Amino acid sequence: MSTDHKQALHRVSMGGLLISLGIIFGDIGTSPLYVFKAIFNKGEVQEIMVYGGLSCIFWTLTLQTTIKYVLIVLNADNKGEGGILSLFSLVRKRAKWLIIPAIIGASTLLADGMITPAITISSAVEGLAIKNPGLPTIPIVVVIISLLFIIQRFGTNIVGRVFGPLMFIWFSTIGILGLSYLGHSPEIWKSINPYYAYQLLADNPHAWFIVGAIFLCTTGAEALYSDMGHCGKNNIRISWIFVKLMLIFNYFGQGAWLLEHKGMMLGELNPFYSIMPDWFVVWGVTIATIAAIIASQAMISGSFTLIAEAVRLNIWPKVTIRYPSDHKGQIYVPSVNLILYLGCMLIILIFRESSNMEAAYGLAINMTFIMTTILMAVFMSRKKINIALIVLFTGVYLLIELAFLIGNISKITHGGWLTLLLAASLYIVMYAWFGARKIKNRFVKFVNVKDYYDILAELSEDKSVPQFSSHLVYLTSANNIHEVESKITYSIINKKPKRADVYWLAHVDVMDNPHTREYKVTQLIPGKFIRIDFHLGFRVEQKISLLFRKVVEEMVKNGEIDITSHYDTLRKHNIPGDFNFVVLEKVISKTHFLKWNEKVILEIYKILKKFSLSEEKGFGLDSSFVTLERVPLTIPNTEDVKLTRL
Repeated sequence: MSTDHKQALHRVSMGGLLISLGIIFGDIGTSPLYVFKAIFNKGEVQEIMVYGGLSCIFWTLTLQTTIKYVLIVLNADNKGEGGILSLFSLVRKRAKWLIIPAIIGASTLLADGMITPAITISSAVEGLAIKNPGLPTIPIVVVIISLLFIIQRFGTNIVGRVFGPLMFIWFSTIGILGLSYLGHSPEIWKSINPYYAYQLLADNPHAWFIVGAIFLCTTGAEALYSDMGHCGKNNIRISWIFVKLMLIFNYFGQGAWLLEHKGMMLGELNPFYSIMPDWFVVWGVTIATIAAIIASQAMISGSFTLIAEAVRLNIWPKVTIRYPSDHKGQIYVPSVNLILYLGCMLIILIFRESSNMEAAYGLAINMTFIMTTILMAVFMSRKKINIALIVLFTGVYLLIELAFLIGNISKITHGGWLTLLLAASLYIVMYAWFGARKIKNRFVKFVNVKDYYDILAELSEDKSVPQFSSHLVYLTSANNIHEVESKITYSIINKKPKRADVYWLAHVDVMDNPHTREYKVTQLIPGKFIRIDFHLGFRVEQKISLLFRKVVEEMVKNGEIDITSHYDTLRKHNIPGDFNFVVLEKVISKTHFLKWNEKVILEIYKILKKFSLSEEKGFGLDSSFVTLERVPLTIPNTEDVKLTRL
């Protein structure tokens, strides 16, 4: 990342603050739509629950969102980028087991991406029933969500420009509505006293269920970190002051309304809409629906970014990633768009109303919070933070988040099972893809490349061997420049001797820095055998064909290589020789010696492989210049075969 870009990310500007409102705070900003409905779900409005619930909300937003995420976690920026996989890339070399919390956090965050559009848009649209009782809102919700997912393929940069101003209107509206109602019960402000939170949780027999409902007020906190790269942490921190004030005003305004209606059952009433003047309800529903769509869009875009990172970190199958516009960071992943859409429709089909969805919401993202805390503790250790502070941070937040988890576990039988099922399915995909790669790498044999210098130099000049290509390029996974897979030497020399003027090795190293674009050239045999090492960040598109061509052009320009064809006619006219990429697809032919869990992982991997991109497409290679060879990683051993000769 350039110095100018880094400074731009840290610079506070009106544009940056507006972008923060539009991209970062959509999820947490729409939580007032359903938090109090969830707390008083099918229960009687009681004074202690109003005061205690508000106290819990205030201190959850303060401890969980403000202190943990805004003040602490945002410091774990990876060259300006954030999110659980960015955090993982910063600490992954500390211990192998860190892949587990990274995968759990990523899979639960994606599961949350399925339920966010369903619950936020349903909660907003259901406000129409206030003026039109009996109005079927489900078809309207389905249409809005369907259109939202359809437009993803065309890019959303035009819509994105107005997200900020629209969310400013949203936050201003909910803040003013809350403030206007506070005059009815000004004593509601005493809820700031944490004693009311303690009293509610200590005395209420349904305390853990209430804890699960209160957690909904902070579900969007992870987005503050995930989308940091779009606007910078300083813009997020300053805009959060405004956002938190507006949220607090609205929650306390709803609390004032609830105090006026002690002893009643909420039923279909939503305190969020009840504090609105009658003449404003239609406008309120409209603004709420727009805010819900923006919150959903931010979650969908975040899911695309997460999957793109996962693909490059080899924890998700290689899938098609498109760039529908020139807008920075905007990507579209068709397969993930379909998965999220089907997940949303499944949630709407099963739960139908937002009040039923509340039971399923929060459980998945709660796991993401816990995984972020674990990875953050390792990051703080890497930064050599005082061990006492690390223990304090880890202890406090694991205690808070495990308490929320216990509260959310009570939701499992009420719908949380679906969120867990979706998250578990995503986890299996990620772990199987990552695990299969580890298993296959165990059987990859490397040889000393120096042992083959003489034969490659002679083969290149051996006219008795038909010319395979002017330039022959192999993709290698060998990190050591003095090693190469035995299958590559077998392909060149043994399988069918391949004569070429120049042999090339291309290696891709995914870097912890998200935006690295570097390369290194090593002339193993000057002008005959050359290795190129690409150092690419985990957010950089791996278009190896294009990158390789760029490197060769620079080498030709510098006089390091002559790529003119050795064919007499073509050399006479100074025509460059052809390039051919050979991709070796490694397959395990025998699995009986593997552990049972490794066999399961490989079976899942085989299924996923059918839906993933081919190796050449995954590396952005032009298929017209690619030769694909399937090579076994395990060769059958003849020692155990017994035959009788007649």
